[in-house]
Amino acid sequence: MSDRFPWMLALSPADRDACADAVLAASRASLATSQPHLALAELTAWRETATAMAAGLGEKSVEWLENPLEAAVRP
Repeated sequence: MSDRFPWMLALSPADRDACADAVLAASRASLATSQPHLALAELTAWRETATAMAAGLGEKSVEWLENPLEAAVRP
């Protein structure tokens, strides 16, 4: 699929497989239900993920807050 969607090359090989599976499943659902937005939404989500990964997002581990509401209230 990366020959048709070159942005997939920004994904890891495992993510490329997951992307292909998810897009294929969404495409089947779209055709079965006459709702093309299902496939388009899945494809767009994966393209945005690849764009973010290409920009370097996701390389750094995320620091999770223990209690996000407390952190929002603190000055």
